[in-house]
Amino acid sequence: MKTAETKAAVTKTFTRATAGTGLRQRLELALLLLATGTLYLWNLGASGWANAFYSAAAQAGAQDWTAWFFGSSDAANAITVDKPPAALWLMGLSVRLFGLSSWSILVPQALLGTGTVWLLYLAVRRAAAPAAADARLAHIAGLLGGAVMALTPVAALMFRYNNPDALLVLLMTAAAYAVIRSIQEARLRWLLLAAVFLGLGFLTKQLQVLLVVPGFAAAYLLAAPAGFGKRVLHLLGAAGTMAAAAGWWLAAVELIPAEARPYIGGSQNNSILELTFGYNGLGRLNGEETGSVGGGNGWGTPGLFRLFNSEFGGQTAWLLPSALVLGAGLLWLGRCAPRTDVVRASVVIWASWLAVTGLTFSLMAGIIHPYYMVALAPGIAGLAGLGGVLLWQRRDQPVAGAVLATAVVASGFMASELLARTPAFLPWLRWLVLSGALAAGGLLIVTAVAPRLRGFRTIARTTAAVAIAAVLAGPLAYSLATVATPQSGAIVSAGPAVNSRSAAAAAGALAPGRGGTGTGPARGAAGGAGAMGGLLGASTPSAAMVQALKTGAGNFTWAAAVVGSNNAAGYQLATELPVMAVGGFNGTDPAPTLAKFQQLVAEGKIHYFIAGRMTQGVTGSDAAAQIGAWVQANYAAQSVGGTTVYLLAG
Repeated sequence: MKTAETKAAVTKTFTRATAGTGLRQRLELALLLLATGTLYLWNLGASGWANAFYSAAAQAGAQDWTAWFFGSSDAANAITVDKPPAALWLMGLSVRLFGLSSWSILVPQALLGTGTVWLLYLAVRRAAAPAAADARLAHIAGLLGGAVMALTPVAALMFRYNNPDALLVLLMTAAAYAVIRSIQEARLRWLLLAAVFLGLGFLTKQLQVLLVVPGFAAAYLLAAPAGFGKRVLHLLGAAGTMAAAAGWWLAAVELIPAEARPYIGGSQNNSILELTFGYNGLGRLNGEETGSVGGGNGWGTPGLFRLFNSEFGGQTAWLLPSALVLGAGLLWLGRCAPRTDVVRASVVIWASWLAVTGLTFSLMAGIIHPYYMVALAPGIAGLAGLGGVLLWQRRDQPVAGAVLATAVVASGFMASELLARTPAFLPWLRWLVLSGALAAGGLLIVTAVAPRLRGFRTIARTTAAVAIAAVLAGPLAYSLATVATPQSGAIVSAGPAVNSRSAAAAAGALAPGRGGTGTGPARGAAGGAGAMGGLLGASTPSAAMVQALKTGAGNFTWAAAVVGSNNAAGYQLATELPVMAVGGFNGTDPAPTLAKFQQLVAEGKIHYFIAGRMTQGVTGSDAAAQIGAWVQANYAAQSVGGTTVYLLAG
């Protein structure tokens, strides 16, 4: 009876707080979502295949349901990508429905981004409504949070790109909304739905999704309107649900005989569990990733301030300090609130999201790229929307006014620092943003201490407008620069100058031998060069090479084999024929072994072996190098459209 009364009371409170929701608010939300969709869809085709590694897998999944289920790199199912396939399921279905094109691959990402902004709006609005007791203010809080999310530069990058991060962020945001609603409505089904979203997040990018789980669990344990024992049981049930939502696919992969499925890319023993806990798990933390081409300081120096450095800062750091300040202010002002206070629970969710994910990214010694920072965006946006509006409402209280002014001024100094790193990009913007933030901070103090001044309402509106403009101007400028710049390859980053500089640096550090500039075959390569992509970018085959691969293709299982997934991707996307990625992404997986490759050649299943150069690390299998040496020793090289190939059959 008590639980039923609690549910009824919470529902009544939320309904009363949002009773003013009307046509204007729906139109404003629609405008936010329309603007977001336009930003993410604008000039989308300019990026071509974007990350061809995943585009080729989407093409394979559109041709073959087995490839779709496992996330294979080719429709003949030689090897999978080095991630679970959830993101590829969406792209593969899109390509199957609309045909292979840049748009059919990238539009789903833009829709995921728009959906994420909508979910963020819903989560912030729902938490703010009872505390604000004003439907209009709760709506504005949601809009502000959604705008911050939409305009985070790395979000404008990754919701226009076909890496798994777009789906991962949407699923984690959906889970956060479900947890907040579960706490607010005292309904277990919402907590279980959150667990399903998290399980699907695991099938998107494996263990990364677990970084938000501690905060979700802590918020529910702290604030759910149920007895402590029942809260613990609910969380145990949610854990089981999450395990089931992720585990069914893992079980299928482990139980299906290895010879009846593709090799698990990124593993050394053809095991999804090894991939989960090794290359994509502990290896990311300690840097011991067998088969990786990095290592040492190849991924940068870990440290507490890594997220603010020149490589990562422009991605998400604009409002990071301010968001934490706003969260701390909300906790202080709500220190006497009831245990079930949804604002406090929301702060725990968003702040722990930031803290756990941010510290992990800062201190991990393994593979990390600037675009990973998109996982921080919902946490920042949630705190900015919720804290900005609720503290504004209470700005006449000294602590609230001081915290809000501090957050605005901090955002100005942070933006000034980030903009200073790209001095050729809108040099005037740095000073405009800083002066606007300082002015807004001063006006906030005025509106807090003198609420009865003549023209106070006009001053308050001006203050809010200046503060929002100062806070969002830098991220907006960087996001527009990101949208205007075509992006491609395995390593991308948002913002002017930084993206091309970091990509070039990474390419130079990780693939110095690609493109035929070396003196001899690199480990895993076989002879000369053509229009090769190498480790980080896809190949660009000539018309003559495409025609050669298509000729008689029906007589072979694979039109060609080439070392490295990106090398294979370009040929596969150009021909829409299966191309075997020998050694997987890095060319360091033992797939296939030399003996297996020789068997396939003897059976006439591979038409060509395409030569190319690819620099690799010292760990992992050397099967690709053995295959390259065997091909060179036993077959004559020929040139097709400037690419060195070996005719293996036909």
